Amino acid sequence: MVSVALQREGVGRLTPTRRIELIVVLGALTAFGALSIDMYLPALPSIARDFHVPIGSAEATLASFFLGFAAGQAFFGPMADRFGRKPPLYAGLLLYLAMCAVCAMSSSVEMLMVARFFQAVGACAGGVVARACVRDLFGPEETPRVFAYMMLVLAVAPLIAPFLGGYFLIWASWRAIFWFQFAFGGAVAIAVAIRLPETHGGAHRALHPFIIVADYARIVRDKRFIAYALSGAVSNASLYAYLTGSAHVFIDLFHVAPQHFGWFFGTNAVGLIGTAQIAARYVKGRLPETVMLRAQIGHLFAGAILVAEALFGLGGVFGLGASLFIFLAFNGAIGPMGTGAAMRHYAVNAGMASALLGSLQFAIGFGVSLIMGAFNAVTPLPLAALMVGCAVTGLLLHLALRPQDAVRT
Repeated sequence: MVSVALQREGVGRLTPTRRIELIVVLGALTAFGALSIDMYLPALPSIARDFHVPIGSAEATLASFFLGFAAGQAFFGPMADRFGRKPPLYAGLLLYLAMCAVCAMSSSVEMLMVARFFQAVGACAGGVVARACVRDLFGPEETPRVFAYMMLVLAVAPLIAPFLGGYFLIWASWRAIFWFQFAFGGAVAIAVAIRLPETHGGAHRALHPFIIVADYARIVRDKRFIAYALSGAVSNASLYAYLTGSAHVFIDLFHVAPQHFGWFFGTNAVGLIGTAQIAARYVKGRLPETVMLRAQIGHLFAGAILVAEALFGLGGVFGLGASLFIFLAFNGAIGPMGTGAAMRHYAVNAGMASALLGSLQFAIGFGVSLIMGAFNAVTPLPLAALMVGCAVTGLLLHLALRPQDAVRT
C-alpha cells in the first residue's frame, strides 16, 4: 500500500522528513560504487607489495571493478522494469556481501581481480535501482535537482573512505577494508528493507534477449538520451583516471603517507559536493543540458590549468592538489545535470535507461582506467593529460550529438 500511495501521490505529497529520508537511502545505494573504489585506493601500493606484483597489476583490480559495474547494470536494468525495483536490488546486495568476504580472503591478485568484478556486479544494482526510483517518485523537472541532492550523501564516501582505508592499513591490513564494506552493505540492506518502498510494481515485459537488446537499441538511437548520457560519461571518465592514478602520484611520486592521502581526496569531494549544490539551484527555470554544457566549458579551462601545473610543477604537491580541485569540481555539476537530461523522457522503462546510463559511465571508465594503468608514470603529466582528454572529448560529443531543439534553447 505504501508504494502504491507513493506512485499515485508523487513527490508533492511527501512530507519534508520523508523526502529527506528517501534521498538519504537512495543516495546510500548509489554510494556502493564510490565506497568500494575510494576506500581501497590508499591500499593499492600495499596490495602490490603483498602479492609481489607491479603496481599496474594492483590497479587492474580497480579496472576489473569498473568492468563489472558496467556489465552488471545491463542485467539489472531489465530486471528492475520486469520484476519491480526491490527484488533485483536484494539479489545485488546479497552478491555484494558475498564478494566482500571473498575479496577479504583473496590469496592472489588474480583472485582479488575476479572477486572485485563480481563485487561490482552486485554493487551496481544499487545505482540502477536508485536512479530508477528517483524517476518513479519525482517529476522530470525535479529529477536533476534530486540527483544533485543525492550527491550530498554520495560524496560522504570520497570524503571519509580514503581516511578509513589509510587507517585500516595502520590498524590492521588492506583486508579489513573489505570487511568494513561488508558491514556497510549489511546496514544499507536493512535500511532498504525497512524504509524504501517498492516504487514500481513491475510489468509483464518479455525478457527474451532479442527484445532486451532491441529495447536498449531504441534508447541508444534517441538523441535526447545518448547526447547527454554519452558526453556526460566521457567527461566524467576523468574521475576514473583520477581514481586509478592518484594513489600512485600522491603516495609513490610525492611520498604522501597513505593515511594522509585522504586529505587530498576528501578536499576534491568537497568541490564535487559544492558544485553539485550550486547546479541544483542554478538549474531552476533552465534546462539541465544547458547547465551541463556550461560546466563542460569550465571543465576545459580548468583542464588547461591542470596540464600546466603537471608540466611545470608549480607549487609541488599542493599546487597539483589545487589544480585537481578546480578541475574535478566541475564534475559535480556535469554528472547530475547529464543524468537528469538523459533520464527526463524515460518513465515506463526507467530501469533500462538507468542501466544503460550507468553502463556507459563505467564502460568508458574501465577503458580510461586501463589506459591509466598502462602508464608507469614518473610524473603527474600522464594523469593530467588523460583527464583533460576526457574533458575535451566530452564537450565535443555534447556539441556534436545534442538535438537541434537543444541548440535553439
